[in-house]
Amino acid sequence: MFLPAGPPRGGRWADHRSVIVGIFFRARAGCPWRDLPEGSGNWKTVYNRHRRWPLDGTWEKILDGLRAGCDEAGGAQWTVSADSSGARAGTPPVPAMCCPRDCSRGSLPDDKNPPGGRAGREALGRSRGGLSTGIHLAAGRRCRPVTRILSPGQHGGCPQFIPLMPAIRISRRGEGRPRTRPGAAMGGKAYSSAANRACLRRRGIKAVIPVREDQEAHLRNRGSTGGRPPASGPGHYKERNTAGRCFGKLRQFRAVATRYGKRELICQGTADLAPIRIWLRDPVP
Repeated sequence: MFLPAGPPRGGRWADHRSVIVGIFFRARAGCPWRDLPEGSGNWKTVYNRHRRWPLDGTWEKILDGLRAGCDEAGGAQWTVSADSSGARAGTPPVPAMCCPRDCSRGSLPDDKNPPGGRAGREALGRSRGGLSTGIHLAAGRRCRPVTRILSPGQHGGCPQFIPLMPAIRISRRGEGRPRTRPGAAMGGKAYSSAANRACLRRRGIKAVIPVREDQEAHLRNRGSTGGRPPASGPGHYKERNTAGRCFGKLRQFRAVATRYGKRELICQGTADLAPIRIWLRDPVP
């Protein structure tokens, strides 16, 4: 239903079923495209479909259809949990022949908050361990991914919390606008910052984020001018591990745990394959 139809001109397309089997096999095994099993057909056909569908938004349409109505069970108290992880670049994703000598591969080590423009290059970050990509995720209570964004590997999870929340978009089963604001957002102490709390406050989202010890000490030292520390709800905070458990499911796909793609859009398509498989195994009732 969500897959594109055959081309109006030219030869007939290969069956989508065999192509999708090859795409999922490669995402799970992390093997080179040329090593796909014979039942998947020509490896070039499988790669071209996987390259085309992230560009035209096919994988996003499939995810939107699978996630539609997942917030109905939670109602107004629907809660998401945020967390981040990194994916090492397996083989050099940007060959030297594709980059000029005066152009750095990936973003620079100190490229964290550039003044204007988008940070990084192809969502690749350089550190002592080499090139890596950061995956920032928001998951529901059933450990199913709700949304994700990519960034260079040296970018922390706290600054990416603000662009992660507006990326939430849950379609309705019937008519109506998509839901973009959960009832509450959970995060670890690493996400405790005034900017993140102000972002959630402006959007009317309850923040379930504990305060760090140094922040509590700073408020105590200020005395009556420090204000009251924000409450985090310890009973509600116990469910924050859903995002970490969701990352455990995603890392079962070797092409997601280790980045093998060169371009950011291709990497995003690969990162969408694992959530599609998770939502197919645990669909919305």
